[in-house]
Amino acid sequence: MIKSGLVSITFRKLSAKEIIDLVAQAGLDGIEWGGDIHVPHGDTKRAAEVRKMTTDAGLTVAAYGSYYKVGHKADPVPFEAVVDTAVELGAPTIRVWPGKKGSEDADDEYRSGVVQDSQRIADLAGKAGMTVSYEFHPNTLTDTNESALKLMEEVAHENIRTYWQPPSEWEPDHCLEGLQTISPWLTNVHAYYCDKETGESLPLADGKNAWSRYLPTIAALDGEHYVMLEFVKDSSPDVFLKDATTLKNWLQ
Repeated sequence: MIKSGLVSITFRKLSAKEIIDLVAQAGLDGIEWGGDIHVPHGDTKRAAEVRKMTTDAGLTVAAYGSYYKVGHKADPVPFEAVVDTAVELGAPTIRVWPGKKGSEDADDEYRSGVVQDSQRIADLAGKAGMTVSYEFHPNTLTDTNESALKLMEEVAHENIRTYWQPPSEWEPDHCLEGLQTISPWLTNVHAYYCDKETGESLPLADGKNAWSRYLPTIAALDGEHYVMLEFVKDSSPDVFLKDATTLKNWLQ
């Protein structure tokens, strides 16, 4: 099952209430709340408030988007504080960054540190009833399809999962290969469409050819997966509403 949503950091300048109203207006299902602005790491009171506002609006908390860098235990905060926040937020999964080095720059010792810390935080999250999900992102150990697969196999922990998103500089064939590669561990997806050369955000509808290949792969998987909008053109609420309509039409 695919559900729709928004990544809150798309609109860092809007309040949590404004984001909730916007997502409700768009008719999407849920929100991934970011740990930098809207639900700061360690602020459990704020997390409980945002959870209530979200559910009162008939929306779900899809995830907690933390900025914890795996392998760097206090960067930006200890993972224990992230877990406490996610519990109050009611998040089913915590998004983390699998290190802060790209795979080409990470030696065996660095990778080993990321693997060991991944297993540690997976245990912590599991005790709280949540999973941990990696970013699929440049300058981390999931920056290539091969490195992402290697990391999942090295960690080999049932509570470690991963997100996916299509790097704007990759060809759709290579993106699809990556999605298929990590699909056994997939939780959620960040959806956007960017200019390949400049990285500029474009209307999601412009990416129809690519996303028409990605979405069936996601839909064929077991379980529930959120496809959440991110990086809308000009950070515009109006563009977001159009992108939301596009996404809903595709999912139907």
